[in-house]
Amino acid sequence: MEKKHVSAFELYQHALLESTPEVKTSSVQVIPKKKKRKENGIQTPKSIKKAKMKPMVKQVIKSSQREERLERLEEENVCGEKSGEALEDLLSDLAEVSNSRERASKLFQWLIQPIPSKSFFRDTWEKKPVLIKRQNPDYYKGLFSTTEFDRILRQDDVQYGVNLDVTSYTNGKRETHNPAGRALPFTVWEFYESGCSLRMLNPQAFSSTVWSVLSILQEQFGSMAGANMYLTPPGTQGFAPHYDDIEAFVVQLEGKKHWRVYNPRSEDEVLPVVSSPNFSQSEIGKPILEVVLEAGDLLYFPRGFIHQGDCLPDAHSLHITVSSYQRNSWGNLLAKVVPAALEMAMEEDVDFRRGLPVDYLTYMGVQNSDKEDPRRVQFLSRIEGLMKKLSTFAPVDAAVDQKARDYLHDCLPPMLTAEERASSVQGAPSRWEDGEAVDVGVTIRGQTRVRLIRSGIARLCSDGEAVWLYYTADNSRVYHKEEPKSIEIKAEQTDGMEFLIHAYPKFVTVGSLPCESAEDKVSLAELLFEKGLIHTAEPLQRS
Repeated sequence: MEKKHVSAFELYQHALLESTPEVKTSSVQVIPKKKKRKENGIQTPKSIKKAKMKPMVKQVIKSSQREERLERLEEENVCGEKSGEALEDLLSDLAEVSNSRERASKLFQWLIQPIPSKSFFRDTWEKKPVLIKRQNPDYYKGLFSTTEFDRILRQDDVQYGVNLDVTSYTNGKRETHNPAGRALPFTVWEFYESGCSLRMLNPQAFSSTVWSVLSILQEQFGSMAGANMYLTPPGTQGFAPHYDDIEAFVVQLEGKKHWRVYNPRSEDEVLPVVSSPNFSQSEIGKPILEVVLEAGDLLYFPRGFIHQGDCLPDAHSLHITVSSYQRNSWGNLLAKVVPAALEMAMEEDVDFRRGLPVDYLTYMGVQNSDKEDPRRVQFLSRIEGLMKKLSTFAPVDAAVDQKARDYLHDCLPPMLTAEERASSVQGAPSRWEDGEAVDVGVTIRGQTRVRLIRSGIARLCSDGEAVWLYYTADNSRVYHKEEPKSIEIKAEQTDGMEFLIHAYPKFVTVGSLPCESAEDKVSLAELLFEKGLIHTAEPLQRS
């Protein structure tokens, strides 16, 4: 029987969501894994979904020894690529890589060299710290420097408390010394000379290189990539021991710094939801890793691992911490799934609408929790049954789309390569010349070949009434300075938009878009071109 075609617009309408000793191997040091924690509570069935939703694809587990050997050989080959390439040359080479996902993978591999990225995510990510000693002080050269920081202070509007923090940590006391207003070199360097650390909260807003690196890496993580810069005077410490709610990659750029890393103090602090307060030295125990980072070295630690860094007396320290995976857990996704599932369950299943027992307050609640009452057992069993049943109403795809909207709002805008700029709206020849506007307008035809500028630059989502395309092209380099950006996609153009998303990284002709009419195809392409979401295989000619 032939399967009936369902338009993308109908699918998005249905997807509505309402509301420890060190181990040293070569130049890499890692910390052994902790024992796995036991999971408590009721386990939700793995693949229960509503019939109207798309079926969930089961993950395929590679178990054969042959496949494992091939994977390890591939890792070894990747590990040898670009191992000593300067950042400027690497970014130039990456600009020639057509697929932005591949570009992100290569840049991340360079960041954590010599550890293969597959083994990093398999063995280290969210599990344990890792230290990479390079004996190559120029490895990260070009990412950022004190010279560039000084230039930014002189040329840009850097504000205390917004872009820059002045901090100190002496005699167990952590202090912030931010005055009001703009951070000018005269006062900033006076703070530094008096022993204060300087933390730039968003160097990507001022440095095009940091912006470029982070805008590429965010595709590797599928989560916002951020950064802080830290400049610390010799013989000082700027921050108290603490843990963070992000995965941290400490990139040492200049000088050296003494670091101590500690295990989470309890299971409750493993992969925490929020960052910790400042700890005293007596609260954190003994470090599992103690090392001096020098220029070119990298230190990674997962969220929840307590850390502190201090400068040795003979050198300053400049490092950038690249971060990701803030609020990007299964729990964060379920926080969107569960309320929507409960609302749907109460609308569609009478069991969720039946009244509570008239006397339930006499045997339930904390004051009755020690009672041995068969009615409590029955009540809790009913709750467990409803919780299991609730998973059948979970609008997982719609919740993922809502999570994706948040991610797109968090993202940096793409930094275009020269080729992308020339073939996009950014490179359009329109200008003012000799007292008039010239070269205004370009022509998009059915044979024009187009594609998205980046793999993850846009995503289709629905609010139940219409389908919207959320995108990152108009985001600011300052976190959440702009509201989320979206445009409405007409019902007759939704299939065409989805086709274009899935076609990436291939160029496709405008005429091949599965819209209802030639006019719909061209108007969709024109809209996307004007918004900076697509570029053409060759620069367009003016009308």
